[in-house]
Amino acid sequence: MSQLIVLILSIVYFGGVWKFWQGFRRTNFNPSLSNKLVLAVFWPALCLTNKSYRKNFQKALKG
Repeated sequence: MSQLIVLILSIVYFGGVWKFWQGFRRTNFNPSLSNKLVLAVFWPALCLTNKSYRKNFQKALKG
């Protein structure tokens, strides 16, 4: 059962990274590779703690 939970959480995490990476051009962030990488990898923590990031994340996911 715990393996299933880990699998589901991994799919959600990497799906979020992929969708954010693909939609990054719709955000207001600086388009440097390092910035894009950091913002994509830490998306769960940033979504929980930063309202501006949440808005930009939603922009990236749309489309």
